[in-house]
Amino acid sequence: MKQVYITRRARFNAAHKLWNPGWSDENNIDVFGKCANVNWHGHNYDLHVTIKGVPHPDTGFCMNLSDLKELIRIRVEEPLDHRNLNLDVPWLAGKMTSTEILIIEIWEQLEEAISEKGSTLHKLRLYETENNYAEYYGGE
Repeated sequence: MKQVYITRRARFNAAHKLWNPGWSDENNIDVFGKCANVNWHGHNYDLHVTIKGVPHPDTGFCMNLSDLKELIRIRVEEPLDHRNLNLDVPWLAGKMTSTEILIIEIWEQLEEAISEKGSTLHKLRLYETENNYAEYYGGE
């Protein structure tokens, strides 16, 4: 059978601050600019979750999209939506909350649960703004 790729989009809004506590205030502002704002800043994130699998002969599904929607809701949207990524999310504690780190950590929240449903997490795409996004394929 042939593999099929299915993508589900999710959205969440969250605040964060990029700040390295080992650096001076001046260095943080030089490197992170507005993202180092002492009062935080926020984004309207768009997450695209792409899974792959072979359609089951009984359903035609690689994975029931209702199951995927629920996994994303529980593991990503609920913990992140309208939260401060630096302060409110246990699995981000002590980590930089850049888009690059965030997408890796979201992968960690989804990969095993999707596998347990018989599919494979193939790719994540996380839009921080309409002009900036990161992609992650796991592993390396």
